[in-house]
Amino acid sequence: MIDTAKAALASSTQDLARRGKIGETAQKFEASFLSVMMQSMFEGVKTSEPFGGGQGEEMFKSLLTESMAKEVAKAGGVGLADTVQREMLKMQGLKE
Repeated sequence: MIDTAKAALASSTQDLARRGKIGETAQKFEASFLSVMMQSMFEGVKTSEPFGGGQGEEMFKSLLTESMAKEVAKAGGVGLADTVQREMLKMQGLKE
């Protein structure tokens, strides 16, 4: 009986760990998606001199959009992570 309880606890712990990784992966996917969307959104935005433009701005614009996308996803995003997580749980045979 004790072995059964230990096995159930170990299985439960493994499920929680898998769920955590799936949630993290879904959030990273949403952040990546949002980053691509934001990069295309800022593509046409022009900044005026002397505080904008140049190679430096072009180089760091992708880092800025990536960082903004991660923060948006962390704050709840647009709901894409929830859908992805739900589908990943189904694929793993785990219930929501």
